[in-house]
Parts: sequence; structure tokens; C-alpha cells
Amino acid sequence: MSEFLQVANAAKEAARLLAPLPRAAKDTALRAIADALVARAEEIVEANAADVAKARQDGTSEAMIDRLRLDVPRIGKIADAVREIAELPDPVGEVIRGSTLPNGLELRQIRVPLGVVGIIYEGRPNVTVDAAALCLKSGNGVLLRGSSSAYSSNTALVKIMQEALEATEVPAGAVQLVPGLTRDSVKELMRARGLVDVLIPRGGASLINSVVEESSVPVIETGVGVCHVYVDAAADQERALKILVNSKAQRVSVCNSAETLLVHEAIAAEFVPKAVAALAEAGVTVHGDPAIMALGGDGVVPVTEEEYSTEYLSYDIAAAVVPSLEAAVAHIARYGSAHTDAIVTDSQTAAKRFVALVDSAAVAVNASTRFTDGGEFGFGAEIGISTQKLHARGPMGLPELTSTKFVYVGEGHVRG
Repeated sequence: MSEFLQVANAAKEAARLLAPLPRAAKDTALRAIADALVARAEEIVEANAADVAKARQDGTSEAMIDRLRLDVPRIGKIADAVREIAELPDPVGEVIRGSTLPNGLELRQIRVPLGVVGIIYEGRPNVTVDAAALCLKSGNGVLLRGSSSAYSSNTALVKIMQEALEATEVPAGAVQLVPGLTRDSVKELMRARGLVDVLIPRGGASLINSVVEESSVPVIETGVGVCHVYVDAAADQERALKILVNSKAQRVSVCNSAETLLVHEAIAAEFVPKAVAALAEAGVTVHGDPAIMALGGDGVVPVTEEEYSTEYLSYDIAAAVVPSLEAAVAHIARYGSAHTDAIVTDSQTAAKRFVALVDSAAVAVNASTRFTDGGEFGFGAEIGISTQKLHARGPMGLPELTSTKFVYVGEGHVRG
């Protein structure tokens, strides 16, 4: 039996034992994991340092290294997120709907774990803990396949979590790291139908497309974040500047950072110079259409059409002037990724129309795109942000990691 099949079978057996455990047992296990992460933070940092050093040697960008890097404060925040998940309601067993049928049968639809969840992700080792904690709380086993760039970090994190679970009722085998650094291990995971119930890819477009196209295991597709900030004719411009800079520059290496600015032509002459200056102060280069270049001066470089659909993940933003709200919506529909799009406006009519027309997982009104996040939404750490429409959409918290089953209770009922 291959190494992969060993860990996959272990996760499947552990998931069977985990599924019926009460909330108290799962919460105790999560708190044990959080405590272990804090107690062994220096061990994690040491392992992570090897990954960071290798990434620098390989010429990895600073934005990607930022996603990879762990330090003691970041590990403390990861542990805090695990504790927050422990405090959240347990979705397993929740009654979604119920009724008494005309024939007297009592019918309930309840939440149940998915089973074994495979996660394929890039770079960020915090995902290792976030995914494991969310899967454990929702009663699922988890197979974690991070990128080779974080292999030392992920190995240390999984080892610490497994050892913490050994002193709890949750089987340690419920958290598994997929062995191997080559694409062969990814292929094994994608073809493990029957052992793995669902795959969730987290990363760039090429990774997601590869998993969607090649997997025989059902996939919940998370998407890239080509997020927009549209500044309407009726916008409060000072508010718009604050939202724009936060959406773009608060943290550039994440999927909910803004990648395109759209400005209504009625306020462009006044707003664009201020926006370019504010973004420049934050270290952001504006890639603009001819109207943005004319108004923004030397602080703007030409934009290409390809850049309007680019997830920069860097201190860069595309920008265009649009003649109307409808034109902004059309631009978003053509170039966006259905992740998060924001409007800044004092017009309730414009806000309602934007919300109605923009078909994205999240739509923000007078707020930063950076709020599209499981933690910010009160879900605890998220497993990813789904941009598809089946099963789950938007930040995926605990309920999105469950399926349902119907239970009906009779008194000797038979069908005539």
C-alpha cells in the first residue's frame, strides 16, 4: 500500500470515529491544539525559517514570502482562531427543516459531516491549521496537501496537532498531511474517489483549474480575487479614498484585496488625482486607461486589457473611468472573478442597483473589500472563499463543511 493510501485510509477511519463525537469532545481537542501551537511556537518558527530561506533562494516574490512567513505573533493569532472555532456552534445535528407528514411520519433534515475533506493549497501554512480546525469541528477528517514551499512548516504543524489530539477523544488520524513533494501525490489525492469525499483547492487560477479539470473527486471551487472598488457619482470622496486605500493596500497578498478601481466620469476630474496620490502614498502603482492617465499625471502607467482580469497580489491596481453605474457593472461582469466587488455611494438607489446587478459571492456597500473573510464575518477561520454557486458560496465556515441527511420516524408505517 502506498504512503498516500495509508494516510487516506487512516483519515477515513478516523472520520468515522469522529463524526458521532459530541461538541464538548471536539472543542476540548481544538483547545488542546491551540495550546500546543503556542507552547511549541519556536519549533514552528524554526521549521518555517527553512521554508522562507529556500523561497528566497528560489527567487520567490516578497508578497509570496509574506504569505509563507510565520512568527510567534502570527502563530498566536492562528491559535486564537482555533479557540474562536471552538466557541462557535457545532453544525452537526442541526435541524434544517422538519415537519410531520400527512401520514404521521416525522421528517427531519439534519446536518452531517462530509466525511474526508482534501485541501490542496499554496504557500500559506496558516491554512494548515485553519483547515484542520474547521474540519475537526464539523466532524470531518482532513487530508492536507500544501505546496512544497511550505513543507517543513506544514510537517511541523501537523505533527504538533496530531500529538495534541492523542490526549483527547478525537482520533489523531483525523488530521493527515499528504506525503510527498511532487505532483504525483496531488494526482493521488485528486483520484481518491471513495476515500476522499470532497476536494477544496485554495490558490491561484492555474491550481484551481487543474484540480477542477483533473479531479475525479467532487470539487468545491474557490476562486481568485479580481475585486473591484467602484466610486459612484454620488460618493463621499473622503470616504471613498479611505475605502480604496484599505481595500488595496491593507494587505496586498490576499484574495480579497482590490485589484481594480472604477470611477464615475462625473467625479473623475476631482477624484482621480486624489486617488492616485493616496495610492502612491501607500506604495501602490496605478495602471490606468487614457482617462486615468490624463487625470492622474506621472503617477499612472498605462494599463493593458489583460491587467483588468489580473489578480496582482502586489502593490499595483488597474483603474478606469466609466460613464455610468451600468458600465461599471458591465466591466465587473467581463473582467471580474465573482469574488468581492464594492460600491462607494451616498445614493440608496445606486447601492440597491449595484447589489442587484453584480453577481459576485460578496458585494460591499461603503465598505472595504477586505471584509470578505470568514473571521470578519464571524465564522471563525475559513476553509476558503467559494466563487461557484453549488453547495457553498462566499467564505466557507462550518455549515459549508457539512452535508445533510433525512431522518424520518414512524410507528410501523408501511407504504401502500
